[in-house]
Amino acid sequence: MIYEEIRFSSDAPIGRLTLANPAKVNALSKKMIGEITHALNSAAENESIKVIIIDAEGKNFCAGHYLPELVNTGVKEVKDIFDECTRMMELIHTIPQPVIGQIQGIATAAGCQLAAWCDLVVASEDARFATPGVRIGLFCTTPMVAISRAIGRKAAMEMLVTGRFFPAEEAKALGLVNRVVPLEDLTAATEKLAREIAEASRFTLSIGKQAFYAQVDQEDEKAFQFAKHTIVMNAMAEDAQNGIQAFLDKNPDVTWKNR
Repeated sequence: MIYEEIRFSSDAPIGRLTLANPAKVNALSKKMIGEITHALNSAAENESIKVIIIDAEGKNFCAGHYLPELVNTGVKEVKDIFDECTRMMELIHTIPQPVIGQIQGIATAAGCQLAAWCDLVVASEDARFATPGVRIGLFCTTPMVAISRAIGRKAAMEMLVTGRFFPAEEAKALGLVNRVVPLEDLTAATEKLAREIAEASRFTLSIGKQAFYAQVDQEDEKAFQFAKHTIVMNAMAEDAQNGIQAFLDKNPDVTWKNR
């Protein structure tokens, strides 16, 4: 597939998905959503990719949905856009690789949702996050799902009902962002984190990511039962057996280090 509004590149073990329409502040048009979905599905099947970074061209990450597609149209067309966007967002959690959002400038509305739904976020010092839909009569209910799961309820509600911008350091304090770095260090810092993660085996990362989201909202007892079953199965897998034995033998040359 030839992409028009994104780019995807791979430098194993890292894949990089770039929102590439800065003239429209990388707004999530229906075309861009479809291209992101295709790229994520393709990356999920690529055994050489262990971690995916989502970044963006230009001064800003993403301004949310492409609003001209939401006016002077029918309910079916609008529903199709949000259906496809929801499927795209869900993929970020269901693909095997951890996904890191690399954020600069503004991440607003569905752009804030995209950042919040990434597994990890590295932001530049100038990054700002907001859900300003309330100010134009369109409450950010789909971004609300991601944001209310990333930060506390009261902070999420403040973001949603005021529409104000939350600077990077405040977003970090709330749990929306993992790391804040100078803009000039953003790409290097994000890649450094990706390579740290990629030192683990792809199989183990996949199990861990799936288990995290499966248990995180369960009651404690159910979460422990699920986690217990998962770790037993993981412990019996080849990667874990090799890794444990290498640790016991004080041997740094684990078989999956290079795959």
